[in-house]
Amino acid sequence: MEAIRYIVDTLLWLLTLAFVLRLLFQLVRADFRDPIADAIVRVTNWLIMPLRRLLPPVGRVDTATVVAVLLAAGVRTFVMMAMAGMGVGVGVGDLIAFLRITLLNLADMVLRIYLFAMLLYWLTGFISPGGYGPGLRLLAQLCEPILKRVRRIIPPIGQIDFSFLWVSIAIGALLVLLR
Repeated sequence: MEAIRYIVDTLLWLLTLAFVLRLLFQLVRADFRDPIADAIVRVTNWLIMPLRRLLPPVGRVDTATVVAVLLAAGVRTFVMMAMAGMGVGVGVGDLIAFLRITLLNLADMVLRIYLFAMLLYWLTGFISPGGYGPGLRLLAQLCEPILKRVRRIIPPIGQIDFSFLWVSIAIGALLVLLR
């Protein structure tokens, strides 16, 4: 039973990850011609396109994608709670606990996405500075908005940019607080 629970959780986590990445890419106005971004669009279109017919965007925020993220995260939480024998009742307390778990899992996922993206972006700067490969520009578009803000406060020392370090420490602290 544990193996089945692991497989179901992993598949639902990957589905939620795809929707969250699509939302993050939309928010940072990433280039969707990138092969990775294009793959994420193709994987998530089955739900987002029908939702777009019902939900118009609000400013820069694509409400269909936001709803898809919340639906995917909610389904994952519901299925995992059901498989653990913790059915979600109809009481207000059960609903609040369900929403709390769902939102904490989403916040954890976003923070881990950024932590992993920062690490990859930092490593690619050492391995192939100024190089190009699928996903490198996408990483830059995802990470640079945050790194620029940190660089305004703490500029590079000589040729060494410590903004990655400070952002990673902040993300790690937020992950500890989420626990």
